Amino acid sequence: MKITAVIPARFGSSRLEGKPLKDIWGKPMIQHVYERVLQAKNVERAIVATDDERIVEAVEKFGGIARMTSIDHQSGTDRVAEVMSNEKASIVINVQGDEPLIDPRLIDEASQPLIDDDSLVAATLCKPILQEEKLSNPNVVKVIRDYQDFGIYFSRSVIPYPRNKETFQAYEHIGIYVYRHDFLMKFVQMPQSKLEVIESLEQLRIIENGFRIKVVETQYPYTGVSVDTQEDLEEVRKIIASNK
Repeated sequence: MKITAVIPARFGSSRLEGKPLKDIWGKPMIQHVYERVLQAKNVERAIVATDDERIVEAVEKFGGIARMTSIDHQSGTDRVAEVMSNEKASIVINVQGDEPLIDPRLIDEASQPLIDDDSLVAATLCKPILQEEKLSNPNVVKVIRDYQDFGIYFSRSVIPYPRNKETFQAYEHIGIYVYRHDFLMKFVQMPQSKLEVIESLEQLRIIENGFRIKVVETQYPYTGVSVDTQEDLEEVRKIIASNK
């Protein structure tokens, strides 16, 4: 069973242009992500999917694999699918290109269900929300699951509504996506769904079209530090420096 991880990496960013190439202790950020992805036991190959030759050049310079994709894609998933339309793999893992601190063990957790169960078409991760301020933050996506750990709904709002606070526990969605290759190709051909557009959450397209997505609760710490601003970049630099 061949498993490929694809890392979408755009050069353009409204808050931090060229962020995949920002230096973090002698390496471009995309190299930190790439190296961590390859540390995952389930990943056989990693590919950076980008829209800029400068990123391709940087990836190839450190010995990685990169592919140019269309500048017109609306999402990272579309970029991943373009790359994988020309690649052979049974399972495809979409890993965000702006998380240089991603724990390889989370990638293994997310992909293991598809390795173990041929009937599954997609999987992702979640973790309990322990900070009160995250509940009202629309950038923290919440998820609710059924008894078999399939996603019932994803939302930027608090779900479920905490009327009974004694039994309430919200879960944060962690944005690692794992797809069966054939399903990924089918998924990107589906029109955007109504709830997907309202929430601006493409994983809702899976649920609205009658498919199921496995949502595994991670057993490992997750910082969720993504680099979107210069301040984020400085924070990551400090974290990596403290672990040297």
